[in-house]
Amino acid sequence: MAAPHTSLPDLADAKQAMRQRALAAREAWDPVAAGLALKQHVLRGEKPPPGSVVSGFWPIGREIDIRPLLLALHERGHPIVLPVTPKRGNPLSFRLWRPGDVLEPERFGTFRPTGDPAVPDVLLVPLLAFDRRGHRLGYGAGFYDRTLAGLPGHYALGVAYAAQEVPEVPAGPFDVALDAVATDSGVIYCKDDP
Repeated sequence: MAAPHTSLPDLADAKQAMRQRALAAREAWDPVAAGLALKQHVLRGEKPPPGSVVSGFWPIGREIDIRPLLLALHERGHPIVLPVTPKRGNPLSFRLWRPGDVLEPERFGTFRPTGDPAVPDVLLVPLLAFDRRGHRLGYGAGFYDRTLAGLPGHYALGVAYAAQEVPEVPAGPFDVALDAVATDSGVIYCKDDP
């Protein structure tokens, strides 16, 4: 949570400044190599429970490429869902995806599947920056915060480059913390605010 003295405009400015730095830094990283390393860490230590529905996302730009992880989880019997981007102000919905399925283009350069609707048990959450308290900086539309708030008890695993870790992400009252973050260097289990 943001400190009580932090105003919402100050919080928005702090997030935007961090967002710009994170996007610029990400240009130097290798999404494919990092994604393969992340896959190994998840499969070794942070495996979703058997049969659980896992939500992923189709990477855009220089986001870490989690497609190898999605394929491996599918091969292990996990139903995989990808998000459908709603109008601003709404949570994400999810549809089943199988390797080889055609994806339809959406806003923001994303793609959505055409499979049946499903609710994930474990959510792989994209981000621009994260801290060890589980706070994440997203792209600013709030889709994942609304989604996570509406799915209490579901496991939220951020996926990121290790270099996206920062000492502290500016966070407000509507920001929902992650349970853990999987990176190309390992899995970090997040702790609540002291």
